Amino acid sequence: MFLQQDGEAKPRLPGTRLAASYVNFYTANGAIILPQFGDQKWDDEAFHVVSLAFPDNEIMKKSTTMLDFFKRKCSNSSEVNVGLPTTNVAIPIPENVDAPILENVDAPILENVEDAPILENVDAPILENVHFPIQENVDVPIAQTQFQRVDLDSLDYDPGTRKQIWEYHVNQRDEIRWAYIKKGPHQLPLKTYKKSGKHNRNFQASWYGYHSTWLEYSPTTDAAYCLPCFVFNNPNGVVGQNTFTVGGFRNWKKVGGKDCYFQSHIGKDPNSAHRVAEQKCKDLMNQWQHLQRVVNHFTTEQIANNRLQLKATIFIVRYLAFQAIAFRGRDESYSTLNRGNFFESLGIVTFWNEKVAEIIEKAPKNATYTSPKIQKEILHVFSAKVKKTIREEIGDAKFCIMVDEARDESMKEQMAVVFRYVDVEGFVKERFFGLIHVANTAALTLKNGIYSLLSQHCLDIQNVRGQGYDGASNMRGMWNGLQALILNDCPYAYYIHCFAHRLQLALVKASKQVNAISHFFLALLFLIKTVNASCKRNDQLKVANANEIARLIDLEELETGSGLNQIGTLQRPVETRWSSHFRSISSLLGMFSSTVEVLLNIIDDAIDGEHRAEAESAYEGLTSFEFVFILHLEKETMEITDKLCQALQSQSQDILNAMHLVSSTKALIQKFRDDGWDGLLTTVISFCEKRCIDVLDMNARYVPRRGRAHSQLQELNYRFDEDAMELLRLSSALEPREALKSFRSSDLCLLVENFYPQDFTDYDKQVLKKELYHFEHNVVQDPEFKELKSLSELSQWLVRTRNLEHYKLVYRIVRLVLTLPVSMATTERAFSAMKVVKTNLRNKMENDFLTNSLMLYIEKDIVSTFSLDSIVDDFEDLKERRVPFS
Repeated sequence: MFLQQDGEAKPRLPGTRLAASYVNFYTANGAIILPQFGDQKWDDEAFHVVSLAFPDNEIMKKSTTMLDFFKRKCSNSSEVNVGLPTTNVAIPIPENVDAPILENVDAPILENVEDAPILENVDAPILENVHFPIQENVDVPIAQTQFQRVDLDSLDYDPGTRKQIWEYHVNQRDEIRWAYIKKGPHQLPLKTYKKSGKHNRNFQASWYGYHSTWLEYSPTTDAAYCLPCFVFNNPNGVVGQNTFTVGGFRNWKKVGGKDCYFQSHIGKDPNSAHRVAEQKCKDLMNQWQHLQRVVNHFTTEQIANNRLQLKATIFIVRYLAFQAIAFRGRDESYSTLNRGNFFESLGIVTFWNEKVAEIIEKAPKNATYTSPKIQKEILHVFSAKVKKTIREEIGDAKFCIMVDEARDESMKEQMAVVFRYVDVEGFVKERFFGLIHVANTAALTLKNGIYSLLSQHCLDIQNVRGQGYDGASNMRGMWNGLQALILNDCPYAYYIHCFAHRLQLALVKASKQVNAISHFFLALLFLIKTVNASCKRNDQLKVANANEIARLIDLEELETGSGLNQIGTLQRPVETRWSSHFRSISSLLGMFSSTVEVLLNIIDDAIDGEHRAEAESAYEGLTSFEFVFILHLEKETMEITDKLCQALQSQSQDILNAMHLVSSTKALIQKFRDDGWDGLLTTVISFCEKRCIDVLDMNARYVPRRGRAHSQLQELNYRFDEDAMELLRLSSALEPREALKSFRSSDLCLLVENFYPQDFTDYDKQVLKKELYHFEHNVVQDPEFKELKSLSELSQWLVRTRNLEHYKLVYRIVRLVLTLPVSMATTERAFSAMKVVKTNLRNKMENDFLTNSLMLYIEKDIVSTFSLDSIVDDFEDLKERRVPFS
């Protein structure tokens, strides 16, 4: 903000912020323009307010009142009335004065009303009907009042690739500065740093400890940077300052010693560029020295009321996000009967809490903190705290990334990112970490999105020890797939194909290989489409099913109880949905008689011949012995595999226990194939006789063909080949059930040597052998150890009993193996949640709004631990607020 006198521009003090409600001075070709403030006049009190912002201004020192100021400036003009400047006042423009052109002026512009400070009880004067001379043929630049806001969640925190502050719009620079300062220096601790220069030297992570408040390092450019100097960097600033802001410093030889370049950058002078930048950062973050805090004195009661008012908004935002309910309404005006979910919920809160209602009623209309922008900021605060909590849980531990992509309601390609890791208590955690909107599904695009997310939260790609995908070609490709690109950068990020997808692929492939099974599922799909073709048929099916259930209960052939014998509908089998084939078969078996009745009604009552033909075809297929036999056969086999599918979807499932479940599933199918024929045939014949279905002659001659169960068993053996992954075979030595049989310490040493050499030094490998010897004789023989059933339970037991202090290397192996992914169930649930949150009526949600909403909806257990007071504090620290909350 500038005040111009005698052709000289007087800048405002750095760090002061003067709102439009105080006073605004505009300079245009030498003229001084004062805004209007209603019916009040400039007096000494108003002048005192202005002088707070311009204490060193010569104009203010010479004037005792604003009236004297105008008298002196306009004394040589015959057009000026020397009385009160109320009407017909003309201020002459000095001629032949070269007014300075103000470029890149970092003056705060109040774009959002809720961010402006409040002036209370200030009498400001008014200049009415003031006439200013107009200069013709003068090109006056027009300031842009609208600009594209930058999403703070998408800020690049890599010092080597981020935009400079001056490249952002002036209206948002302070907000961006605030975000960078609050985030802190980008200090990514790497195990190894790139060597460069003639002396083959590199950056040292220990330097962070000596310069923790400002030093940053960019792996992209292999250079060091300074955060405060970057935040307040000026393209026309001190010579050499750009070394730590734009170009980066990489002359590692000059670090340390008497002539340390880091110390030279800080400088001995208290007014060095670095120290001035640090002081500016402190001033910007210290809201108590901002102008509105100095002018407006808020009491403790007012601050408490402000916090209570904001808590009501936070409580409602959290509630709506938990329930995945839309925030806004079509019409939120006071005259409408339904102002939307947010304001209607706020009305409920104020109805039952008179104090909150009174505070909101008395709050300034431009500081109610209920606008959609405020709601999104609160969501952002929640989301940032969730991510911070997850980041703290991961710490410096190794972790796994699980990625999947899908389209949302607005046809945007979204990539869900989930982290799998072991927390400090030994529990396996799978946490949703956000959605990333990608332009396409190319492997390189997905990789760049993942790397950007890791960089924002100071997660090192070298700490990744597993990759989990659904088997799509752009992800599992051995040469150009996502897993290959990440393996090139981190050779120990082992790729594991989702076990649940493997199982689904095995069942689908088996159903297509055998002609009879393939024909069965085609007939099943046709049957379900015929019965569910109209609402009328669906209603007939439900009525018939209800009558059948009542008949069976009367015959005491069905048990009664809460949740039993519910009326449903036929389920369609879908290749991409887990367990859908089993649910489809089970629903048909439970509604077999009802389905037959509906088909007969269609045959008798349908007017259209095509509909009758479809019903007759479906009826003939349904009542054939072969269809009934395969129906029961698939039900028995898929009942076994469905238990495996449900177990694989557990978040705490470890990969070794998953392999045991696969082995037991294959053993059960083999047992059913060998010994289950007689029982199956007896069940099928009894089923057919009750429903008057012709039974085939079992003594007739037939042509031997491949067994149905054999086909599924062969596919499971192909998809889950234990010998195909040496990593799993060696890791199984730690599994409690295997360890009790034979503890293979040599396999664990080989596992460390071949698959995790970066996580163990040569000395660690020597100590590991002795540690495994004691582990075998002390831990494996422990009675409590014999009760453990999985590697996950072993991890928790080691932490609970504090045995990890004696067997740190063994526990490290346990954590590494537990980090390996099992299934993509968590990412699939994230997309299911996305469909709940972003519906057809909410298809215009911005990506950051969608991501923040999903963070609250999915990670409710973390969000529930946050107190409202902590959210208020973080909300206040997000940027400068109009009213104080602390």
